Formats: sequence, C-alpha cells, structure tokens
Amino acid sequence: MPRFAANLSFLFTERPFAERFGAAAEAGFEAVECLFPYEQAAETTAALLRAHDLTLALFNAPPGDWAAGERGLAALPGDEDRFTAAVAEARAYAAVARPGRIHLMAGLAEGLDARATYVANLRGACAAAPDLAFTVEPINGRDMPGYHLRRLADALDVIEAVGAPNLSLQLDLYHRQIEEGDVTRAIEAAAPVLGHVQVAGVPDRNEPDGGELAFGRLMDALDRVGFAGFVGCEYRPAGRTEDGLGWFAPFRRR
Repeated sequence: MPRFAANLSFLFTERPFAERFGAAAEAGFEAVECLFPYEQAAETTAALLRAHDLTLALFNAPPGDWAAGERGLAALPGDEDRFTAAVAEARAYAAVARPGRIHLMAGLAEGLDARATYVANLRGACAAAPDLAFTVEPINGRDMPGYHLRRLADALDVIEAVGAPNLSLQLDLYHRQIEEGDVTRAIEAAAPVLGHVQVAGVPDRNEPDGGELAFGRLMDALDRVGFAGFVGCEYRPAGRTEDGLGWFAPFRRR
C-alpha cells in the first residue's frame, strides 16, 4: 500500500508554514514534502519533523529567480556556477533537515546544448554528494511552457546518460496525464528508476480521486511494480484541506 507525503506548499495553506507540519501529522500523514523550504531555518524544520514524528520525503533545490520566471537551472548553458551554488544551498539545508530526496529542476531551455548541460550538471551534483538522493521530473508543457524535461522517455534517457546510482525519477501522475497520458504504462516503464511519485486530479489539480485519473487503479499499479517510496500529494484542495481528505482514509497508517 502506498505511503503518502503531504506537500506543505499546497496543503494546509490555511495555516502558517510552520503549523502545517502538525496539521499533516494530525490528518494521518507520516511524511511531508514541499517546494522550497529555505525561508524557514533548517533547524526549525528538523525540530518540527521530530516533534510530529514526520519524515521529510522531498524538497526542491533553489530554482533561480522564481519571481522573474526561472524554473530551475540545471539545463541552462552558461549558468553552471549558479546551479552549483543552488545545489550547495540544498545540500546545506539537507544536512540538517535530512530529506529523502532533492529535486533538481531543469529550467526553461531547449536544444542539444541544454541537454548536454543538463546531463553534465546532474552528473556533477550526484558525484559531489553521493550520500544524497536526487530526482528529475518531467513537467507538462501546458503548466510550464518551455520546460526542458517534459516526456518520460527523455527523463529515462537523461538518467541513463548520467549513470549515477543516487539519481532517480520523480513521476508526477498529473503532469504525465496532461503531457502524454497512458499513466499505468508510464509507471511500469519507470519502475526500475522510480524514486518518488506525486498525484493530483486532472485537469484542475485538485484532490487526486477526482477528474480523469483512475486513482485507485494507479495506486494498485504502484504496488504491482513494488514501489516503496512516497507518493507526494501535490494538489490544490478544492476547499479546506481536511474536508477533501476522504480519499486518504483507506491509506491512512496512523
């Protein structure tokens, strides 16, 4: 049965960020994840995780200037130094907060030079921190036009080209459905390198049991391929977070 992580950048946003850890634990989650935790001190995050007996499943490395439209640095030719600095910041945070995985966002870039830069940067990050686990994630082009990594086949090619044991796939079922569909086969194809999964309803990115996806069948597919990681709940609640957690009841472990 899948294990779920509440994404604190999306869920329980009725509360200040620090209070969302307790809300997630009270709702029955055993893990949390978030986009960018850096505004909160790593020591505070670690203390909140301990206080509420939570695992930190994943966060993203700094993506560059988000407000200016940047969506990652890993595939941007000429920005190698900025990428290295972003990874260093993520590593420093991870040394205290102890995440299971760190997502290295590719950024908005096209072409062969971007792909070569992406592979080289990922290879360097993985080699510099063999004790940490990193992920890459295909993101659909509707929500993030121009994002370098959109298709599963490309993500699998990148992981193979990097050739690092501490790099795995982050498969967001919402992004996959919008970009390519055929989600069950994607789970099966990705299984050997699948490190983290995320879910949301399609097309509105609300609770995962609504919309186009056969949520229960997809969770069964994860079980069939032996996925043992966390499923991140990266969705926007249609209303109050707790009121939309009916889907979670069969999976609750505490």
